[in-house]
Amino acid sequence: MDTYPLIADHGLVGDLQTAALVSSAGVVDWFVSPRFDSPSVFAALLDHDRGGYFSLAPANPEATSKQLYYPDSGFLITRFTSPEGVCEVVDWMTPITSETPTDRHTLYRGIRVVRGSARMTMQCRPRFDYARADHDLQFDASGSGAGDGQDATFHSPAATAYLRARNFPLTRDGQDVCGEATLQAGQMAGFALTVTAPGSPAPAPTTAEEITESGWQTIDFWQKWVRSSTYRGRWPSTVNRSAITLKLMTYHPTGAPVAAATMGLPEQIGGERNWDYRYTWVRDGSLSVRALLDLGFVDEASKFVHWLVDRLHDREGKDGEPLQTMYRVDGDPTLTEEVLDHLEGYRGSAPVRIGNAAAEQLQLDIYGEALYALSEGSDLQRSTGYTGWKTLAHTLDWLAVSWNRPDEGVWETRGGRRDFTFSRLMTWVAFDRGITLATDYSRPANLERWAHERDVILDQIMTRGWSAKQQALVQHYPDDADHDEGTEAGVLDASLLFTPRMGLLAPRDPAWLSTLDAMDHTLVSDSLVHRYDPAAAPDGLRGSEGTFSLCSFLYVDALAQAGRLREARYAFEKMLTYANHVGLFAEEIGPTGEQLGNFPQAFTHLALIMAATALDRALDEAAKEEWAV
Repeated sequence: MDTYPLIADHGLVGDLQTAALVSSAGVVDWFVSPRFDSPSVFAALLDHDRGGYFSLAPANPEATSKQLYYPDSGFLITRFTSPEGVCEVVDWMTPITSETPTDRHTLYRGIRVVRGSARMTMQCRPRFDYARADHDLQFDASGSGAGDGQDATFHSPAATAYLRARNFPLTRDGQDVCGEATLQAGQMAGFALTVTAPGSPAPAPTTAEEITESGWQTIDFWQKWVRSSTYRGRWPSTVNRSAITLKLMTYHPTGAPVAAATMGLPEQIGGERNWDYRYTWVRDGSLSVRALLDLGFVDEASKFVHWLVDRLHDREGKDGEPLQTMYRVDGDPTLTEEVLDHLEGYRGSAPVRIGNAAAEQLQLDIYGEALYALSEGSDLQRSTGYTGWKTLAHTLDWLAVSWNRPDEGVWETRGGRRDFTFSRLMTWVAFDRGITLATDYSRPANLERWAHERDVILDQIMTRGWSAKQQALVQHYPDDADHDEGTEAGVLDASLLFTPRMGLLAPRDPAWLSTLDAMDHTLVSDSLVHRYDPAAAPDGLRGSEGTFSLCSFLYVDALAQAGRLREARYAFEKMLTYANHVGLFAEEIGPTGEQLGNFPQAFTHLALIMAATALDRALDEAAKEEWAV
């Protein structure tokens, strides 16, 4: 198992339609094409022996490495030092800003020797279709490494990959390619790996100069995009990195963000919580709208809103739920879950799943997040148009007769449906924001019915969702409807940290402050926050999990709104120390501080932005009050 790098030991590169992970050892061990949710080309992160990889590193085993991004960009640099010298491996994908999807994606890898010399080795071992498809190699060694380059083409039924080497000799290794070269200070070499659909034309020849220019164009793109941010707060580099990460994981043709760039990475080593996160959750995407607007990225926020309204249009007039929990990036609702038995999983953590059966779950909270997204800015509200409004109104009319049902909840538990308090909170949000939109923009709506349901939900939450023993809102209502409500302890749930942000309770309402205190004592461990206690709230799965990084940032947000600014800032700063070496967060933090789960996770990064902006505002307001005194 020691062949697997840490999950956090990676940087992310992408072209706005797909992405790759590069370890600090110079190994591309995760790459899919042509989309985030497509089959893999390299998947050694899920099976070191079978998954396939593309390594580029010094031959000297004593070489050490450090990884960084070129400032405010998605251009990744891995610097190696050894007794012989210093060299850099650079990785990038040029952003594709066309609105039309393409089946042609290129991963660039370059080498530059800074001091002394470096004997570099390269291995390119693709394993197409999650290592289920064989391939044949067409090898052209005519360049002999001395001139402009060599070519190698990997043909499979799933995809074709064209490897172009510049100033680096290649050697055939069965159906794979390897190479070795010694470069001196000032010398450079490079590779372009282009993956296309089978039978697509080969890419045009690329010179070393053109590869270099592509790198600078990529840097310019990202730095120009970051400059358009309106954020001027206390943590610019951290917030910018999270914004870039969200952008890297957003499918540009539709504006739909994926929850993570990976699939199958475990929430516990050896555990079974190994899900496929390469899809667009209505919840995550909707909440990203607020984070993007906080930074001034209106176009990106508006694009997702259009995608969301299109999903509602797709179900117009059909039976069943108006929305499902998640979709593919193009809006396709088919996400059949399948287990890849031939892959051992990260450090033996099986099963490895593709698809996600949670798409078929009932999660009523998503309607609240959807209306929250639509209500966050006047430009977004107008962009839906009259037809879009009628669709939303029909959705709320449906919700008025459908909200009071048990569901699987925000954490997608597989232990059966319950009356989850967070689901009720967000259905309250759906009606509250719907009423606001209809009133502010004079839209036709069944306001009396919506207001009635909103008020019923609030009363229900504060009676059945309130534990007198805990003096807190709890995860779900008592299981027995005839039980003496409010007297049993109940299970605390960090999803309810959204309560003050959503406006159900004021940030300093006594009921909310006592809920926050209860969470302090039960869910919080040195600023790290558990989603809930799995032992007390069975989710139908074996094993346990670490603290949930999303919840840790929601905790900062709640502390800031409650006026506990010293605690909020200290918790935020401590949480930042759990980021990896290039500022990225996976889904969870394990007991030893190791990052666990799919990587990087968009939900965590959008929560970081929300926490940073809320804390900034609270600190600024406190400073003004202090000066006024």
